[in-house]
Amino acid sequence: MVSVRGSIVPGLALLVGLGLGARLFAAIVPLNHLLLAILLGLAVGNLVGVPETVRAGVGTHKLWLKTGIVLTGASVALDRVVAAGPKLLVLVAGALTATVLLVEALSRLAFRIDGETGSLLAAGSGVCGVSAVVAVAESIDADETTVAYAATTILLFDAVTLVAYPAVGTALALPDRTFGIWAGLTMFSTGPVTAAGFAVSETAGEWAVLVKLVRNAAIGLVAVAYAGVYASTSGESAGGDRGTVARLWTPFPKFVVGFLAVVAIANLGLLSGAEIDSLANAADWLFLLAFAGLGLEIRLDDLRETGYRPVLVVLVALLAVSSVGLAVVRTVF
Repeated sequence: MVSVRGSIVPGLALLVGLGLGARLFAAIVPLNHLLLAILLGLAVGNLVGVPETVRAGVGTHKLWLKTGIVLTGASVALDRVVAAGPKLLVLVAGALTATVLLVEALSRLAFRIDGETGSLLAAGSGVCGVSAVVAVAESIDADETTVAYAATTILLFDAVTLVAYPAVGTALALPDRTFGIWAGLTMFSTGPVTAAGFAVSETAGEWAVLVKLVRNAAIGLVAVAYAGVYASTSGESAGGDRGTVARLWTPFPKFVVGFLAVVAIANLGLLSGAEIDSLANAADWLFLLAFAGLGLEIRLDDLRETGYRPVLVVLVALLAVSSVGLAVVRTVF
């Protein structure tokens, strides 16, 4: 018999309740239901707290996010992706490289932040948020305090960009595809990118997820590159006890494989229009659960404790890369 403490049922019930609440509020408040789910979760988490009995269930929000992303693959029109493919790959490579190098340069030269912290901020900003921070921290054996410092900074910007990007997109009247590509290129973590994209429109959400997953796929390469750089500067072997393939696969986001499989199945004509619509609806509900959980895990007290130098580094880099990135996306697409 599963104990209440170890059961996911209470926490899952809380996520469902917040998701339904967001749906109801969306009929009254002029905000997207996914953004409302995050705001409701944030309010509950910071005003009431998250009791131990619901933590296991709330922790499943990452699973619902990944599953929802996999299901959105059914709505991706492969012909449009293939047509934009080379340009997208160049944009992703350029944005990722520019962000990592700019954050590293600002950290070391302008703000005098220690090397490990700067590298974790660069990985988190350039690749895929906290997941990249953790992956690179493992590859360079960073201490836990440094990891927490960098992760908190990234989470702060996840919270800010989640609101700022849709606001900017609306103010500039950006086309849905343009907004989705821009958000996927320059925002940090997968959850906020997905929320911001679908808050604008389904099309914007699909493009945001697609571009973000391309960025996420680079996490293994970035982790290996950092391992090599730090090993060479310390005089150690870059291989360690694991081969290069293992170093690439371990941090790789496995749900990307599922997303690509669903894209292939849908575009081979193996799903009917009604089935694709059902999968899209299921993904929307899964995102509700995921974003409610994301809101519950945002701690405003932790964000307030972040030092100003990491925040300034990431802010300057984000403003530069997002501004240039938006100009390039509007020109190319």
